[in-house]
Amino acid sequence: MFLPKICAHLSAPITSSPANGGGLALSVLGTVFNTLPKDHHETRYHILLTILRVIRATSNFETLRPQLKQLEAWLEDWEMDEADDRKLYLAVSDVAADAGEEEQSYAYLIRALRTFSSEDVSSPEATELSLRALKSALTHPTHFDFQDLTGLDAIQALRNSEPVYFQLLEIFNSDLLDDYNDFKDEHEGWIEEKGLDGDALNRKMRLLTLASIAASSGQARSLQYAHIAKSLQIPSEDVEMWVIDVIRAGLVEGKLSQLNQTFLIHRSTYRVFGENQWREVASRLDMWRNSLQGVLVVIRQEKERFVQEREEEASRAEQKLDQANRGMGRGGNMNRSRPKPIDEETD
Repeated sequence: MFLPKICAHLSAPITSSPANGGGLALSVLGTVFNTLPKDHHETRYHILLTILRVIRATSNFETLRPQLKQLEAWLEDWEMDEADDRKLYLAVSDVAADAGEEEQSYAYLIRALRTFSSEDVSSPEATELSLRALKSALTHPTHFDFQDLTGLDAIQALRNSEPVYFQLLEIFNSDLLDDYNDFKDEHEGWIEEKGLDGDALNRKMRLLTLASIAASSGQARSLQYAHIAKSLQIPSEDVEMWVIDVIRAGLVEGKLSQLNQTFLIHRSTYRVFGENQWREVASRLDMWRNSLQGVLVVIRQEKERFVQEREEEASRAEQKLDQANRGMGRGGNMNRSRPKPIDEETD
């Protein structure tokens, strides 16, 4: 009965020790959490929420980081309802966001979205969290895969509740720069009105467009500078800079040929992996299989030729030995002079 009061006091700033108060509070709360019997699920859950509040207030995310790997096991063991799981995920996401850990914050926000049942995906809370996740994914400088969003029911519900946001998501998921520019013309001023970073979105859309045209380059596996410049709507002299940026982003691997004004593609990332992409994978596997079969034929032929040559050598050696034996038989026991030893210099 005293734990709620203890948690309330420890989560408030300790004025008598402003420098060490946060650490002391976390130490006490951690001791209480570990001392409680493991079957006290609800109590341990609320202690953990208090710990997250203290960590957020003291900007001490590194204290939480080692414990995150146990979070799923705790929730599974506690068997809390989906709303409680969501509350904890959001608390972790908020702590990570305040600490500048954008990847961790986004990951736990996605986990929170997965807790909504099919009946609740259109609720105001689900819509709010979906928009928060969508904005985070759009503006994050290194987030280029939107499949994690499009597969969520709560995000799909935006198609009806927030159709403009959903249209923007579809463009970043699979479309090109031209489609994004058409979107901006159709909804003039909307991006600025919603507080989105237009420059960041333009840059990301160009990188995604370059990744798409690289993936669709076909068997040629190369792109002319002129094609890249036209697709990205940039001057020709900026092509190499954008290619280097898309390589750094991990979307494409390749080599620039200044002499031929060509970008040679070694590997490219598909933004959407569907039926057409599976067909291309099947085609490449068939080519690889045919190539291996050709290599096996050559190896088999070389092996047969080697075996045949060895047999022929053995046959010739046997013939020479037979001839030598017949010659000795005709000569009887003639004394034959011993060969002179080979001198050192000759040896």
